[in-house]
Amino acid sequence: MTEKTSRSSGDATGAPVILSNEPGSFAWGVLAKRHPALIQQVRDAFPYGRRQHEALDALLDEITNGVIEPLAPEEHDRECWADWGREYFGRSWYDVPFLWAESYFYRRLLGAVGYFGTGPWQGVDPFAPFKRAELRGEAVEEELQALDALASVLADERAAALLHASLWGNRADLGFRVSAGEPAAGDAAVSALVADDSALLWQLLPVGGSSTVAVVADNAGRELIPDLILIDHLLEQRHAEQAVLHLKPYPYYVSDAMTADVVDCLRRLTEAPGEAGAIGGRLWKAMAAGNLEVRAHPFFCAPLPYEEMPEDLRGEFESATLTILKGDLNYRRLVGDQQWNATAPFADLTTYFPGAVAALRTLKSDVIVGLEQEALDALERSGAAWRTSGTHALIQVRR
Repeated sequence: MTEKTSRSSGDATGAPVILSNEPGSFAWGVLAKRHPALIQQVRDAFPYGRRQHEALDALLDEITNGVIEPLAPEEHDRECWADWGREYFGRSWYDVPFLWAESYFYRRLLGAVGYFGTGPWQGVDPFAPFKRAELRGEAVEEELQALDALASVLADERAAALLHASLWGNRADLGFRVSAGEPAAGDAAVSALVADDSALLWQLLPVGGSSTVAVVADNAGRELIPDLILIDHLLEQRHAEQAVLHLKPYPYYVSDAMTADVVDCLRRLTEAPGEAGAIGGRLWKAMAAGNLEVRAHPFFCAPLPYEEMPEDLRGEFESATLTILKGDLNYRRLVGDQQWNATAPFADLTTYFPGAVAALRTLKSDVIVGLEQEALDALERSGAAWRTSGTHALIQVRR
């Protein structure tokens, strides 16, 4: 059911790696239900030709009934995946680490639709229709309009609201709605936080401190817009002199953000009236001036924990005053996609990370560390699926 691993930091005995072979578990549900459904959604989203349909059929059959097959010899990254998957090829998708299986599924899906090929579908993001539909939605319009009220709020209160907006992602309106100078849904947002180190986050980014902030993005669309707005606040209020936004180099996990998604979000902002348009204009200028940079390291699409990051990326994080990791996948890669005791110290499991690090994450998978025992007991007594339902979130920081 599980594989053992050990870490050079944190719990010396390690913790079982999460697999997907327990029917009814969250990981099992992703492989057994979410991935087959996604293949159908991608198939329906584009007028793919016969070759793509046959490749998608073959992938569906493999993940449902077969064993893990290696990449074809002509694939550009075959050697990398041969190394990463040496122990896993020929085994059931359910019997290998969940993090690896998820990542490899998306690589295989891109291969099936010809994303890396030399034909007409090369470079066509199979998830783009889903991302762009969200950007055009009424919810985004309402959230951008709410920024006008937020502009007159005191800087500290605005900072707290924007941090919560970035944290909650597709529930960003929790952070944007203001009434009498405070988030209207602030109480609900705070009570749903299982850990909150936001005070330490702001201590690490004092006004006028010549800081560089690295933000490792998660989702595009309705989550990326609040991330960009938070970055604008950090730059405009001089919490940071420079921001580096790290993105995926190619489509990943359906909604993960790439450079094209940043461009779409910036255009959405700049075309909006009022405060949203002003923010978009400032960010556009910040890109031109070098105060905001985007980077897309290949490691962000690797099936590996951050403890195995290459030296060049390690150097980038080391030079940052603070690295903010957004979202669930980044959290799993940060602490390890393992069955840790939920009270295992977050700081102990991230000692390897080069520099101060903050995790902003809405809970959508089983991994969790850094909780107080009293809080954990209360969550367990609630009977809710608090680890995976997206109803709870955390802000964890290691200085």
